[in-house]
Parts: sequence; C-alpha cells; structure tokens
Amino acid sequence: MSQPKGPFRLVTVNTAPERAKRLIGRVVEDVKDKYTIIHAGNADSIDQVKATVEEAKPNVLFTASMWTPEQAKEIIAIAKEIVPDLKTFSLPQGLQVEKGPDAVVEYIKENLPTLLD
Repeated sequence: MSQPKGPFRLVTVNTAPERAKRLIGRVVEDVKDKYTIIHAGNADSIDQVKATVEEAKPNVLFTASMWTPEQAKEIIAIAKEIVPDLKTFSLPQGLQVEKGPDAVVEYIKENLPTLLD
C-alpha cells in the first residue's frame, strides 16, 4: 500500500468556522488513505486572511461557498502574496445553501486529485 501524499496544511476561509471544521474533518477522514490533510486554521473574514495565512503557513487554501467569485479572487490574491505557490480551491458560490454539506464534501473530494496530485 502506498503512503498517503502530504501532509498538506489547509486553511479555510469560511464565516462559519465550526461548519468549516466539521466539513473538512469529514473530507480528511474520507481521503486519509490518499492524502494527509491537516486543517491548520480558518479565517472567518477577508480581513483575517493575511494573519491566518502568515500564522498557519498553509500549502492549500479553500474559500467557502458564501464568497462571491470576486471575493474568492481577492482572498486568493492576499494569500498568494504570503505563500506564492499556494494551491487554492474555491467552492462554487451557493453550493452549501443549495445542496447542503454532503454536496460540499463530495465536491471537494472530487476535485482533490486535480489539486493535490
């Protein structure tokens, strides 16, 4: 059996930190045979992105589905000033609201190989 890839240090940008932690916890558990992901922190506002990224030193950043595409771009720009080769992933706006947490978990899992491999 091959070793999981990683560890990847993940920062989420989500106005609901508890929900972010829960959802990412599910993803981490589901993919642990392939990837080792450590949820290193969450910024719950755009203003917190810089400090959170500086502190957590992530190599992966997810923006949650409450952000507009413009906000997600801004978040990623801020984060990449600190970690230029950061891998980033933005959930489509409204996914959580329209389809619920299971859809978010599935969407992340479907897209992880493209992001991390």
